[in-house]
Amino acid sequence: MNSKQLVLSAYSASEEKQGIDPLVLDIRKLTDIADYFFLVHGNSDRHVRTIADGIIDDLHLKKEKPDHVEGLKEANWILIDYGSIIIHVFHYQTRQFYNLERLWGDGKIVKMSEGKHERKVKSTRRSRTS
Repeated sequence: MNSKQLVLSAYSASEEKQGIDPLVLDIRKLTDIADYFFLVHGNSDRHVRTIADGIIDDLHLKKEKPDHVEGLKEANWILIDYGSIIIHVFHYQTRQFYNLERLWGDGKIVKMSEGKHERKVKSTRRSRTS
């Protein structure tokens, strides 16, 4: 499975678990650590864990196993590393605090679908004059 198929599967799995504000960033031109970041959040520890478990289970059925998972026990920020994609499943407040969308704002936003939980993202790029 290539990185685009992998991130699409993760996106779909998160929507099945009612993941909120899913966002895919294409970071290939910015770094070698991964091709894509996938960010999504839930409203409680249980919801965050359910989203992460749903993604891991769905990709496992497709014979994909993560290289590394951290934060599953605390369920505040769960990082799931599949090598070519890195998935960040946040609790709402944690996502707001770390604001990876701004930090990686030069990444290209990949339009996946008009899911019911997708937000309308304006530009995440920071002004070059600031």
